[in-house]
Amino acid sequence: MDLNKVMIIGRLTRDPETRNIPSGDAVANFGVATNRVWTNAQGQKQETVEYHNIVAWRKLADICGQYLKKGDRIYIEGSLQTHDWEGQDGIKRYRTEIIARDMIMLSPPRTQGRSPYPTPQVTPAPAATVTPPASDSEIPTINVEDDLTKEAENEQITPEPEAKPRAPEKKEEDEGISIEDIPF
Repeated sequence: MDLNKVMIIGRLTRDPETRNIPSGDAVANFGVATNRVWTNAQGQKQETVEYHNIVAWRKLADICGQYLKKGDRIYIEGSLQTHDWEGQDGIKRYRTEIIARDMIMLSPPRTQGRSPYPTPQVTPAPAATVTPPASDSEIPTINVEDDLTKEAENEQITPEPEAKPRAPEKKEEDEGISIEDIPF
């Protein structure tokens, strides 16, 4: 069994170019850049960029042409395909492309001058009316200390038992993963 599967997350290097071939199918071509960051033996941070040629067909091509723009962050899943041809100068040339099968847009949606998210309509609540008391005699007096003392007298308090320390559980030694544990 053979497998040819590619998954990348990166940013578009150019807007998709969409066209229709003579059979009527749509095809979109665009580029995606992916970064790789690592630390070398001297402890210095290193970075390299890979550029990938992406080809999308049919409905996926229409979606890419309609919604994707240069700089958008996307996830692409597909397969590798390499073409070779001989140039006018007689030199053989190669081009490796990712034939996109699935695409997920990771950048937030764009709108023209508006927020991409709907703004909820908030209706202010009517103002509450408060009428102050006519005199100080109408204001009730509350003695908090008396209320707490009465509650404590009526309630019997039982102390909670102390938590006993638990012995650490014995862990079985890791036996590794056997072939039978793999679900595929």
